[in-house]
Amino acid sequence: MTDSGTSSGSRHLPGGVHTAIRPGCALLRLETTASREGVLDGAWWPRSRDIGAELPALLSALTEHLGPLTRLGLDAAAWEGLPTRIVVADRVVHIDSFPVSDDTVLITQGENDLFSLLVVPPDATPEAARAAMAQAVVAGNPSTAAQILIDTGGGQARQL
Repeated sequence: MTDSGTSSGSRHLPGGVHTAIRPGCALLRLETTASREGVLDGAWWPRSRDIGAELPALLSALTEHLGPLTRLGLDAAAWEGLPTRIVVADRVVHIDSFPVSDDTVLITQGENDLFSLLVVPPDATPEAARAAMAQAVVAGNPSTAAQILIDTGGGQARQL
C-alpha cells in the first residue's frame, strides 16, 4: 500500500492502517510537487525494525514512483539484519550503513539524485504517524526528520 498524499494533507490514513495492512506492503507518502525544496521528500512508516521484512516493499514502491534506484542509506544500529544489497525489479540496489540517525532513509536514483525520507518509528500511534507523514510531504518544509517527530509526538530521534 502506498499513499502518495498531497501537500494539503487532504488524504488521511485510517486509524488502524498500520496493523491492518498486509505484510509486504509499504506505508509511504511522497511529496507531490516537482520542486523538492524541502528537507524531506517523503515519509515511510515501517511495521517493524526487521529490515529484511520491510525493505522489499519500500524499494518496490519507490521504484514504481521514482524509477530504478541505485543505493539506499540508513543507520544499521536502528535495524535488524541489514543486508549489503537487494534486488528490485531485476536491478541491484546497494545498501549503505551510515550514522544518519534512525529517523531518516536516503535513497539514490542514478548517480546523483538523492531523496530523503522521514522514518516514522514502527510503534508510533496512528495519529502521530499521520501527522508526521503529512508534515514531511509539505512542499518547502524546512523541518528535519527529528524535529518533525518531536513536533508530532511520533517519537524522538535516538541519540547516537
